Amino acid sequence: MWSLEIICFLLCFVPSYQQFPRMCATQEALRTKECCPTWEGDGSACGASSGRGTCEDVVVSAQPDGPQYPFSGLDDREKWPLVFYNRTCQCTENFMGFNCGDCMFGYFGENCNERRESLRRNIFHLSRAERIKLVSYLNLAKQTISRDYVVVTGTYREMQNGTNPMFAEVSVYDVFVWMHYYVSRNALLGGPGNVWTDVDFGHWAPAFLPWHRAYLLHWEHEIRKLTGDMSFTTPYWDWRDAQGCDVCTDELMGDRSTQDPSLISPGSVFSSWRVLCSQAQDYSARGVLCDATEEGPLRRNPGNHNRNLVERLPTSDDVEFTLSLTNYDTGPMDRSANMSFRNTLEGFGDPQTGLGNSSRLGMHAALHVYMNGSMSSVQGSANDPIFLLHHAFVDCLYEQWLRRHRPSPSQYPESNAPIGHNSEYHMAPFLPLHRNRDFFISSKDLGYEYTHLLDASQKLAESLHPSLEELQDVWPWLLLAGLCGGILTIAIAAAVLTTKRWYKGSSWLRARSWKHAFALPERQPLIRSNEIEETNQHNYQTTM
Repeated sequence: MWSLEIICFLLCFVPSYQQFPRMCATQEALRTKECCPTWEGDGSACGASSGRGTCEDVVVSAQPDGPQYPFSGLDDREKWPLVFYNRTCQCTENFMGFNCGDCMFGYFGENCNERRESLRRNIFHLSRAERIKLVSYLNLAKQTISRDYVVVTGTYREMQNGTNPMFAEVSVYDVFVWMHYYVSRNALLGGPGNVWTDVDFGHWAPAFLPWHRAYLLHWEHEIRKLTGDMSFTTPYWDWRDAQGCDVCTDELMGDRSTQDPSLISPGSVFSSWRVLCSQAQDYSARGVLCDATEEGPLRRNPGNHNRNLVERLPTSDDVEFTLSLTNYDTGPMDRSANMSFRNTLEGFGDPQTGLGNSSRLGMHAALHVYMNGSMSSVQGSANDPIFLLHHAFVDCLYEQWLRRHRPSPSQYPESNAPIGHNSEYHMAPFLPLHRNRDFFISSKDLGYEYTHLLDASQKLAESLHPSLEELQDVWPWLLLAGLCGGILTIAIAAAVLTTKRWYKGSSWLRARSWKHAFALPERQPLIRSNEIEETNQHNYQTTM
């Protein structure tokens, strides 16, 4: 059945809207620095003829960055995306995409005027069919080469300023693996081993939460495009007080292999997955970018990690303390930030004191270390599908903090944050372009909600969902059994009545001698009183 659905998915495959579109990975596009592809709907650049958008100059912020990265003009991510393109599509109204051919998050329909809110649910509240569908969608994305965009494998300088394009084809899923690698990679300063490690355009600073929010929304969006399932949402794993990797089962993200505890069980489809962009130290030593080739199997060995770095998984108390912090970010806005909600949730602030540069990692970072495998490397962590479930819950906590404290937009820093993290900075490596401040807003404004944040009655209804789904699957059999039982009862009753009438009409049954033979004196009780009590007591116990 699932193979048939997958074939249907492939036949229905539609374009995706993400970074480095194939149409912008050509010599001409890199030479002119223009990425304004045509929209298939009307054949015009950015859908201009239909009023969807126009090709415009990219405007970047001139606000100063923090001191953590003391260079300029060395990294292709600086002032994104100007190194590659200085003209891109700018979409109007509710349109979005690198050619304005898609809808903004939360909008649907041909004209993007249908507002709809999606619900992200606890993975353990999914029915069996929904869990199977989730794993199937993940594997389909892993096995399907993207038709519409590619990933960069060399610097702009190595491309000889665009005359020698260096791009590679990867699967829909692996584009997101590459994106997470690219945003967090070391800066290449030129030559083997010459790198700057204290830089990350998506971690260790204020944009950590907005960047991953945009990342999850785009990933969710691509799965919908790939499968045609517009109702799909990313489930989350609520890991508070977990005693182990609850999602590490063959039904979900894959159990541990009995042959090699660092590998995935052969009973899981994820045992066949191969990783890429996971060898950060090697790339730095050679002074190169990840070339997007396969680098071995997916690895995971939860719980067998460095206990000096991570003592345990986060607790409910850790989460509550983190949510109580009133300041989004503080001080230098990096890993040393004290009493910073962002830094504590990211895992570099102590979840009991709020002090930065903690000797032990907590919250978000603790999960990555605990998994003790592919997920434990920042640059390669997205290879493990648990990454998505984990970050969905991190995003849920981010949303909970936003609703509790209702910060003003000014709480997000306009200047002096580490490079890539100021509010007006475009997120690398996204195309279409997004600014960090665009995702410092409620999830409801972006078209989605979490069951974790619903009121008590709604949560209860949601928790019963799997049971109701399974009941829905078996109710026809229950109905059939009921009908058969009813028919059988009627048949028995009819037989009894027929027999009774037949005996009633028999002359020998009316004979007086038979009556006397079976008659008992009326004064003699059938059952003594103490026997009645014993019989009643037995029936009560049987009923219980």
